[in-house]
Amino acid sequence: MDIDDVVDTGRYPLSDPAGLHEVVAGVRAALAADGCCVLPDFVRPDRQELLRAEGAALAPHAHHDVETVNVYNTAPDDTLPADHPARVPMQRGNAFVARDRIPADAVIHRIYTAPAFRRFVAACFGLPAVHELADPLSGLVLNVVAPGREHPWHFDTNEYTVSMLTQGPEAGGVFEYCPGIRSAGTENLDAVRAVLDGRGAPRRLELRPGDLQLFLGRYSLHRVSPVAGGTARHTAIFAYSERPGVVGTVARTRQLFGRVTPAHLAAQDRAVRVDGLLI
Repeated sequence: MDIDDVVDTGRYPLSDPAGLHEVVAGVRAALAADGCCVLPDFVRPDRQELLRAEGAALAPHAHHDVETVNVYNTAPDDTLPADHPARVPMQRGNAFVARDRIPADAVIHRIYTAPAFRRFVAACFGLPAVHELADPLSGLVLNVVAPGREHPWHFDTNEYTVSMLTQGPEAGGVFEYCPGIRSAGTENLDAVRAVLDGRGAPRRLELRPGDLQLFLGRYSLHRVSPVAGGTARHTAIFAYSERPGVVGTVARTRQLFGRVTPAHLAAQDRAVRVDGLLI
């Protein structure tokens, strides 16, 4: 299955830089203004049922571990001020299917590994190039939020996030976000705490299967609201890095997947941070 058979290349001509110029310009403008851009029906409508069915078949392989977390996914710290956002406990109930459970011929895997798609992602974020993660588990994952569960408020580790809904829930499961609530040099704790206390005004985005979402998730607080009804919410997350060879930390990998690999153990002393933020 060629990527042209999966992606609506008439609307999003990935292999034609000149034809894609207007799309890239629109994405960049949306990211600059709102920190988020959605490209509707990125996957061809006649392939969206295959996209959903493949995700549904993968979902039983997800690692489920409901746990109490904070907005930064850091360990509890009673020495912090009582009103610090990290002192607000939340339950994380989403689960992840690791990359090594996703077949190479799956739609999401074909998109993730396509050179034309990587070039498109790099152009949208204004980067010279992006690379697949060397991490054998977290480069490409399927995020599963079962009915009654949610993915609470958090920040992403990467500056940018690329994702695609593969199955929508019957109700709930809305993507909510606060664009640019912090910066590389400022945590803006008061504003973060206001959102956690219900005093903020997040934007709401109801995604559809097959839509591609590009998002500046490191600086934008965001969550998936509780899922209702009888159908889980499934989302493919395409993780790239500006440098090759990136592998996740042992602690975070074990938290998300319940296991680590020799690659994670070998890389644990080589971690590189892009800023001094809490996460």
